[in-house]
Amino acid sequence: MSLALLFRTVTREFAKVNISQHAQSIHIGCELLAAEKALLIKLRKSTGYTFINCKKALEKFDNDIAQAETWLNEQAQKEGWSKANKLEGRKAKEGLIGLFVGDKVAVMVEVNCETDFVARNENFQQLVKDVTFATLAHHRSKTQSQTGYVKSVLAGDDLNKLSVGEGTSLADQVALTIGRLGENMSVKRAVTVGVPADWHIGSYIHGGVSGQTEVAMGRYGALVVFQGGKEGEQDTLGRKLGQHIVGEAPLFLGNMDDLSCGESETRLLPQTFLADPSRTVAQFLRGQQARVLDFVRFQCGESVSEEAH
Repeated sequence: MSLALLFRTVTREFAKVNISQHAQSIHIGCELLAAEKALLIKLRKSTGYTFINCKKALEKFDNDIAQAETWLNEQAQKEGWSKANKLEGRKAKEGLIGLFVGDKVAVMVEVNCETDFVARNENFQQLVKDVTFATLAHHRSKTQSQTGYVKSVLAGDDLNKLSVGEGTSLADQVALTIGRLGENMSVKRAVTVGVPADWHIGSYIHGGVSGQTEVAMGRYGALVVFQGGKEGEQDTLGRKLGQHIVGEAPLFLGNMDDLSCGESETRLLPQTFLADPSRTVAQFLRGQQARVLDFVRFQCGESVSEEAH
């Protein structure tokens, strides 16, 4: 074989090896990219942070997703407190009412943000759940030995001190959510009611957020405490009464024998019943062999002076 032919043969074989190695390198690179992308998507979904921040965290900790998530939360907490201080003066009139009804106990809370867009975000809705269950836990810890009807009301300052999980306060959780979503937020108020065995709690949420089952959420909420009612129909009765309270916004309970003073009536019992305009609420209750003992109505964004009963 001539020297020139030998050179061409060796060159061709070398080129084949190079192409093969390059193709293998591209293949391995694609696998790494796919794996990193899957981690990035997983971290984004579990934390709610931006892709840019998630990518930065994964790079910082060599794709260790647990360390990346811890670091992201720490950064958001720091940033959240900083943002919370900066955004403190901005009005937060949007948000959600959260409502949970358990066994002879119910909680209703209001958590505010700046826009309806953020109110629809799952991180904000998680905050509403955290507030709801922190309030419930606080109520149970304070009323273990109490019997009868128990009603407790908490305002923002007291709510912020409540614990979420181990050692985290609601104030910390609010700051964390502010850090994630970039809007001013506040925990405005909460009410909890606990009733004896023969009493019932009705509830209603208006403008509800779809997909929420454990804690119902919406723009308006009502709790109503009542006795009696036809057997097996108490749930329906409680919902109808809650609907009326949300729709007609009574301020006071009134008496069963009160006469209605017309369209400006602010007492619940003499009001024309929303579900049956031919009767007052009191007349409807007599037909159901029931009586209302108390109620609470929340409207998202209302001022303290506008708060109902």
